[in-house]
Amino acid sequence: MRLAWLTDIHLDFLAPAERAALAGSVRAAHPDGVVVTGDIAIAPTVLGLIEDLAAGAGAPLWFVLGNHDFYRGSVADVRARAAAHAGDARWLPAAGVVRLDAKTALVGVDGWGDARLGDFVGTRVMLNDFFLIDELANLPRGVLRGRLEAYGDESAARLQGLLDEAVTWAEHVVVATHVPPFREACWHEGQLSNDDWLPFFTCKATGDVLRATFAAHGRARGTVLCGHTHSSGTADILPNLRVVTGSASYGYPRVQDVLEL
Repeated sequence: MRLAWLTDIHLDFLAPAERAALAGSVRAAHPDGVVVTGDIAIAPTVLGLIEDLAAGAGAPLWFVLGNHDFYRGSVADVRARAAAHAGDARWLPAAGVVRLDAKTALVGVDGWGDARLGDFVGTRVMLNDFFLIDELANLPRGVLRGRLEAYGDESAARLQGLLDEAVTWAEHVVVATHVPPFREACWHEGQLSNDDWLPFFTCKATGDVLRATFAAHGRARGTVLCGHTHSSGTADILPNLRVVTGSASYGYPRVQDVLEL
């Protein structure tokens, strides 16, 4: 089983010919499946563009959504449309546990920077999320923190259900998510992110679920694929739990890796 992985591809930055070239590079990798870990486009175009990529990839495609995928729109609306989408590209939280082969499962949740790691109170970082996403725009600081935590909790609860099902049979569980679930996986240019950025670039709630699940199921191995930081790195959280964070550059999307499963 060959699983091609892409992340933070920002297809809305590309001309049609460039998007076609990316699809061609995916097809050239001869994957049996494709997974995209978020930041695909913006709310009005995300589903159309991921469907175009799926059509050109020549293999089943699954995706999670990143924060940019809600820009110029609503989290609730984009997720509702993604859940109802009936094309070749499948939103992983709605797809459930995907059986890649007899021993390998694929699951995924979007994740969110849930304000639980780093210094949310002291940071002066302000993301475009807080201006361009309907549910987060121009909120008082305390209300914003509660909403970020709620999004993290929502992803964690969904992930727990998916993992509980997957570990009953899978020896290897591939977990796709957008936001790094651990401090140790939040990379920026070869270093771990500092306390100013961690509140918005880690999802502690999903990390807690991952750590607890794989600590309790030592016979299963977990590989987490994520992005969001645009910088690469690998973190071994447990002997059976590895997190790989992908790199990206605006305007230059690429196949991040092809996993041989």
